[in-house]
Amino acid sequence: MQISRLTQQIQFIIEIDKLKQILRQTLLTDGSRQENSAEHSWHLAIMAVVLAEYAPEGVDLSRAIKMLLIHDLVEIDAGDTFCYDVQGNESNQEREAQAALRLFGLLPADQASELRSVWEEFETLQTPTAKFAAALDRIQPLLHNQQTQGGTWRIHSVTRDQVMKRVAPVETGTPELWSFVQQLIEDCIAAGYLKDAPASTPAK
Repeated sequence: MQISRLTQQIQFIIEIDKLKQILRQTLLTDGSRQENSAEHSWHLAIMAVVLAEYAPEGVDLSRAIKMLLIHDLVEIDAGDTFCYDVQGNESNQEREAQAALRLFGLLPADQASELRSVWEEFETLQTPTAKFAAALDRIQPLLHNQQTQGGTWRIHSVTRDQVMKRVAPVETGTPELWSFVQQLIEDCIAAGYLKDAPASTPAK
């Protein structure tokens, strides 16, 4: 018997509830606990609405919001890989591709194709919309680390160079916010929340 369209859609809706169980390294702004990936996605979608005026020409805001809501669904299967975990990120792309195949495959074919396309657009970062969405994805953890006086930066001994590399997509994704990001990082260094450089290795 053929599964009905609605049944497939409901199965997908129930399945993605698991995103609420995926913990990220980022702390809530009050430092009380780690945020989960569903909270992160919701926060980014709201940011896209509030910061829409800083989106460059060519950005499709509705599509950007859709990207931000679904971009981390693959973590249900692949888990959240810390952005500064070099080894973990080596296999992350393959794990997430397999997760996308399974999760979006729960939907009716037309919706599966549409959402997979949106997810892949975000991953490849070639369009103004994807670049804007990715920029917001970099800014949000930055704000959380600033609000928690270094948060995960301190826990994992993250340095300025690492953060600058991580937030680089902001410069092209939303140029109007680049100076704000740069100043925020400088303020965090001045406050002692972020290391300016790695500690030197003692001579042997």
